[in-house]
Amino acid sequence: MTFDTNVIFSNLPEILNGAWVTILIWIVTTLAAAVLGFFVAVARRFGGVLLDRAFGIVIAVLRGTPFLIQIFLVYYGGPFVGLSLDPIPAGIVGLSIYGAAYFSEIFRSGFAAVPKGHIEAGLCVGLTQGQIIRRILLPEMTMLVLPPSVNMTIILMKETAVLSIITVPELTATLSAIGSQQYAFVEALFVLALFYWVLVEITGWLGHLAETKLTRFRFFNI
Repeated sequence: MTFDTNVIFSNLPEILNGAWVTILIWIVTTLAAAVLGFFVAVARRFGGVLLDRAFGIVIAVLRGTPFLIQIFLVYYGGPFVGLSLDPIPAGIVGLSIYGAAYFSEIFRSGFAAVPKGHIEAGLCVGLTQGQIIRRILLPEMTMLVLPPSVNMTIILMKETAVLSIITVPELTATLSAIGSQQYAFVEALFVLALFYWVLVEITGWLGHLAETKLTRFRFFNI
């Protein structure tokens, strides 16, 4: 048995299309999850005890159950509550909600790490809650939440592979079909592993670069 590169090159258009779908879903869901998670964290911080507890229960459920079950419930259970989605929209919705639960905890811990004295100082000079978030919380928490946010971004990237189970035509589904049709599982899995490894390395490098830039900016502005 030999490693047949012809399998890869003869199916290159399908592989590139699957890679594009994977990257597109990953970028959209990461942005949506980060934005939704941020607003949830703000609501838990400034929305009162009841809102904090309500979101806390939802987040505990999302973090305590496998993503595979959640995406099954969104795609197959959605029609029972009037939410009938095609595979790609269902995958985006499910992965965004899943990621938002983790991003909200990342941002909430970032808020909690900001010294209370800084917030009290903002209140003393008449800043509104919105101004406190923009001028105090966001600048100070950015350095703290960047590493875990990059890590969560990588996790969401890997979780896109799960979407193949609901027939989303991303790279895992594409290469699984190629491997089954041509009995080239080793070649298909090698390309899949290489794709994710390269994407993880690029994301980690960009995160490190951003952290370095922010550290220098913070140093020169002290």
